Amino acid sequence: MKQVFSNPVLVKEIKLRFRSPKSFIGILFYLIAMCIFVFGFILLTTQFSGTGYFRPEESFFMFTMLTYIQLGLILFITPGLTAGAISSEREKQTLNILLTTAQTSLQIIFGKLTSSIAFLLLLLIAGLPIYSMVFLFGGVSPGQLGIIFLFFFLTMLAIGSIGIMYSTIIRKTIVSMIATYGTMIFLSGVTGFIYLVITGMNTMVTGSLASSPVGHFFASINPVVLVLTLVSPGSDTFITDTTKVDFPIWAGYAIFYICITVLAIFISVKKLRVNMKRTR
Repeated sequence: MKQVFSNPVLVKEIKLRFRSPKSFIGILFYLIAMCIFVFGFILLTTQFSGTGYFRPEESFFMFTMLTYIQLGLILFITPGLTAGAISSEREKQTLNILLTTAQTSLQIIFGKLTSSIAFLLLLLIAGLPIYSMVFLFGGVSPGQLGIIFLFFFLTMLAIGSIGIMYSTIIRKTIVSMIATYGTMIFLSGVTGFIYLVITGMNTMVTGSLASSPVGHFFASINPVVLVLTLVSPGSDTFITDTTKVDFPIWAGYAIFYICITVLAIFISVKKLRVNMKRTR
């Protein structure tokens, strides 16, 4: 474990990423956009509500919108940061040189993945002061914010691992990126659609709102559904009641994405040097 963290690949990747002006320009524009959204939302709400002040339920709605914006940011940026981590080295013909160093496959994969996750964490932490404005108006607890950030971390770790895996087993960066975005779209969009289809079909058969354990599974692995259950505690009861499965949505989500992360990293480590042998 010590060798994994004392990692020259990780140090190099972090220095390159965090010394690049483009990274901090991206963070600057992200924070500007967040500020425009928050202050614009507060201004419009206080003007059109007729009360002249910002109510807790409006603060909660703003918090929900910010959470979904952050989720969209993670789903959109993470594949772009990780899907070319290994394949770009191969295209620049530097991968074989990297593999002939004393670094193990795990150190290389860990360094590439961690540097990308570190940048995303910086992006989320930079937005915390804007996020914390909801506490001024009430309606949201700090514990709820902490749970959502744990969910963000698990989501970006899983998607990042999938991107690294595709980047390892696919030679071309553009194909790896398409595969990663396709997987992300399936997990965040198609799974929700399948859940709705299953629920609709079972409702037509039974005559009342109902789903199945299969529908519960697809709801459990959908990030959008989980965000809904986290920002509105108790809303997962609706899904468990319709599916007749007494298992929390968040528990199913955590188990599934932890397994995906471990499996993707394992495949990346195993396939990294196999691809090197094939390119000789």
